[in-house]
Amino acid sequence: MTTHFFADTTVLLGRSLRHITRSLDTILTTVIMPVAFMLLFVYVFGGAIQAGPGAYVDYLLPGILLITVASGVSYTAYRLFMDLQSGIFERFQSMPIARSAVLWAHVLTSLVANLLSLVIVIAVAVLMGFRTSAGVLAWLAVAGILILFTLAVTWLAMVAGLGAKSVDGAGAFSYPLIFLPFISSAFVPTDTMPGPVRAFAENQPVTSIVDTLRALFAGTPVGGDIWIALGWCVALLIGAYLWANALYRRKLI
Repeated sequence: MTTHFFADTTVLLGRSLRHITRSLDTILTTVIMPVAFMLLFVYVFGGAIQAGPGAYVDYLLPGILLITVASGVSYTAYRLFMDLQSGIFERFQSMPIARSAVLWAHVLTSLVANLLSLVIVIAVAVLMGFRTSAGVLAWLAVAGILILFTLAVTWLAMVAGLGAKSVDGAGAFSYPLIFLPFISSAFVPTDTMPGPVRAFAENQPVTSIVDTLRALFAGTPVGGDIWIALGWCVALLIGAYLWANALYRRKLI
């Protein structure tokens, strides 16, 4: 890491953020689907779902936040793929700039855009009746976990954007991420699921992350779930980061 790297990343981040400000519809599109899911499950299915005491929107919101991030990073893969197709990567390589700054600019842009989307979704949830007992430290922990999760799946989006053969392929990787919360504790308790489905639901990363966020919002002890959630996020982040950088170096040869 050098001053050269930070300066180059800052310039390229500004370029990417200007693209975002010129197409705010992408952020609105990102939040439409999770908000639609929240409205559907709270006002249509919520009365038939037994998710314990308290309002169902309180139970539902953590999973909706993860879907929001998964939906948002699909645009990151799309923007990276379009940069590759336009030849701007080759132009950057002919300039005296840090090579990794190009990827980091996309990653930080994704982080900013997704945090904005998460704020909008939480605001909608509050209007729908979401209430929390979380204090300042709990909110900081929620923000930290969501930032770590966003960075992890954004680097996965880097892999998709660098390796895709078409625009559709660049965005398609997000579909499993969007639907993974449906086979977890995000919408219903896992003890209502049949054996094999329950075993998968209880041992996939979304459940530990959702349970941790739910406990933080409720002001209850998070137990060992927080360490499992952090372990999943860090493992995914390291694996996706190494994979994306290997693909990036191969593209430049």
